[in-house]
Amino acid sequence: MPQPTYVIDEMISAKSIAARVETLARDITLHFSGTDKLIVVGLLRGSFVFIADLVREIDLPVEVDFLEASSYGDGMESSREVRILKDLRGEIAGRDVLVVEDIVDTGFTLGHVVRLLQSREPKRLEVCALLDKPTRREVDIRATWTGFVIPDEFVVGYGIDFAQRNRNLPFIGKVRFT
Repeated sequence: MPQPTYVIDEMISAKSIAARVETLARDITLHFSGTDKLIVVGLLRGSFVFIADLVREIDLPVEVDFLEASSYGDGMESSREVRILKDLRGEIAGRDVLVVEDIVDTGFTLGHVVRLLQSREPKRLEVCALLDKPTRREVDIRATWTGFVIPDEFVVGYGIDFAQRNRNLPFIGKVRFT
C-alpha cells in the first residue's frame, strides 16, 4: 500500500514552544513548591520531547517515569479503546504526580490514564498537556496546564508523529495531504 503524500505547514514555532515550556515549568514549580519529589509521568510516545524540555525547566526534585497507552495505533482517529502498553515502574501512592501528555484530543486516553493513576492514591495528581483540541473532546477531562489550544487539525512534530514519522521536527506542524 503506498504511503500518503503530505506537506507539513508550520503551526507553532520552536521558539514559541520553548517560551511556553518555560512559563509552564514556572507555574508547575510554584504549584508543587514544598514537595520532596515530583513524579513526572510522561505518556509515551508523543510526550518524550516535551517532557525532556519541561523537566529541565522545573525547579524541583523530580523523578521521571513513563506510561504508554494507545488508542490510535498508526491511524488518525482514536479507536476509543485504550490499551496500556507499558505501565509505571515506580509507586505513586502518597506522592505528588504530574502527568505530561502531548495532545488532548477526544480525551479517551487521558481520561483512562487519570482514572488508573488516581486509583493508585497519589497525594496530588495534575496534568500538563502541550496541545489541546477542545472541539474534539468526547470525555470531560482537562489538563491543569495547557501549552497551546489548537483547532481540529492533524499535527506532527516536537515528538508527535504520523505513522511513526515526523517526531523529530523542532516545531508543531499541520499535516496537509496532497
